[in-house]
Amino acid sequence: MASRIMAHLVAGYPDLETSLEAARALTDGGCAYLEVQFPFSDPTADGPVIQAACDRALRAGFRLAAGFALVAEIRRFTTVPILIMSYANPVFVRGTEGFLREAQRAGAAGVIVPDLPVDADEGLFEQARRLGLHAVPVASPNASPRRLELVRESGARYVYATLRPGITGTYTEIGPENLAFLRRLAALGLKVLAGFGISTREQVQTLEPHVHATVVGSVLVREIRRVIEGAGPPEALGSQAYATLLSRLRELTGS
Repeated sequence: MASRIMAHLVAGYPDLETSLEAARALTDGGCAYLEVQFPFSDPTADGPVIQAACDRALRAGFRLAAGFALVAEIRRFTTVPILIMSYANPVFVRGTEGFLREAQRAGAAGVIVPDLPVDADEGLFEQARRLGLHAVPVASPNASPRRLELVRESGARYVYATLRPGITGTYTEIGPENLAFLRRLAALGLKVLAGFGISTREQVQTLEPHVHATVVGSVLVREIRRVIEGAGPPEALGSQAYATLLSRLRELTGS
């Protein structure tokens, strides 16, 4: 059986048309969830690969309206649950309820906002619950027992587990401490989505017994960057990105 993966893409990277083809590849490739990141100029959790992708998308003119439109287009061809990942500032621009309502209209299943923790969430979790959306809290291995209890009390169904403190991208060596942290989260009764530094089939297999889904992000963004750097015909960028991501995701899922 193929492993369950939440695949990450940056909306508008390198352009909206290519990111749509990337989404098509990831859903065709068997991802269980699709995390669509709305670029922001000052991300706190992203490593250099995703930061560079966000910067390029913003320089190309990405706007929130385009992100919601992209999600709506993706929803047309897949039933895979879509989680919009953003930061607090873009949420505030729309207003928490306004952002969530746009996400709902676009067909998203929920949102991940790393810098809106459960005890300072500006109403995100309550309003998401009222609209029938999932607001996914983020927990790191250095979280205190009280912090994890707040996550449990938030009423969330999922929790996004970072496998180490810091930022995304760098390879994570999975050992007893990571797995102990995942067991602590599973004991809360939540579905654990675990990521940060996952780039190989072996890592996915190691995590599989301990998580609901494994999150892969930077490795997929790197594949798109590799296609861009291949300097093929611009009109072939979307099809090349599709083929590359489809192959890479199938390798990671074991399908």
